[in-house]
Amino acid sequence: METFFEGIRRVPLRRGPDKWLGGVCGGIADRLHVDAIWVRIAFLLFGLLPGPAWLVYLLMWLLVPAQDGRIALQDLLGRR
Repeated sequence: METFFEGIRRVPLRRGPDKWLGGVCGGIADRLHVDAIWVRIAFLLFGLLPGPAWLVYLLMWLLVPAQDGRIALQDLLGRR
C-alpha cells in the first residue's frame, strides 16, 4: 500500500487550506488558480445532476493529500 500512497503524493493536487468540508474544492481551485466559490458552485450544479458526484467528492477527500502530505485513507487504514 505504501507505493500506492506514494504515487498519489506525486500528483500535483492537494486539498486546499480554503475548506468548508474536506478541502477538495479549495484544492482544485488552488490548482486551477480560480476562486474556490466557482469550483463549489460547479460542484453543486454537478451534484444536482443524476450521477455519482457525492461519491467522487468522498473518494477525492480520501485520496487527495492535504497540504502537509497526509492522506486521509492512509490515516484511516493506519488506525486499524
